[in-house]
Amino acid sequence: MSLLTLLPFIVLIGAMFLMTRSAKKKQQQAIDMRNQMQPGSGVRTIGGMYATVKEVSEDTVLLDAGPGVELLFAKNSIGAVLTDDEYNRIVHGIEHDLKSDADVVPDDASSLTETDDSAAASDDAPVDFGKKDTADTADTADTAEASADTVDAEPADAGTDAADKAKTDEQAKKSDGGSEAK
Repeated sequence: MSLLTLLPFIVLIGAMFLMTRSAKKKQQQAIDMRNQMQPGSGVRTIGGMYATVKEVSEDTVLLDAGPGVELLFAKNSIGAVLTDDEYNRIVHGIEHDLKSDADVVPDDASSLTETDDSAAASDDAPVDFGKKDTADTADTADTAEASADTVDAEPADAGTDAADKAKTDEQAKKSDGGSEAK
């Protein structure tokens, strides 16, 4: 046999060796991570549950998932050991990275647009939720019918332009929440 015929087999065996080597390396890192767990560490299980390590034995881990909730897991079921900052950020929503002198963006944009005087005055004003009385709705319906009658009463020489305009006006009223849409 020549070297040329053995070359594909050599390359295949080399690739398999490199793949198994990297898999073993990842597996060893996971074992080291699990062995470094100590009581008080925050962990994430492979199922996605966040908890605090209470006790560590050779093959099992006792986790505290909440007040009065203790769970016994196999060590292999721990997906990641988290740092204290990362665990507090995920579980408790506590951010330690925030700078105290930095501007904080408010959740509500109205505080950016209103002054203090107008904000105090707007608190006393009634809030309009966009609902109309039945009399207002009837007036709006009469107005819509009257405008539809005037569109129909236009001269015939306007042709399809007037009809197209009436259709687009009607569609705009429906999409804007006009009385026809209700």
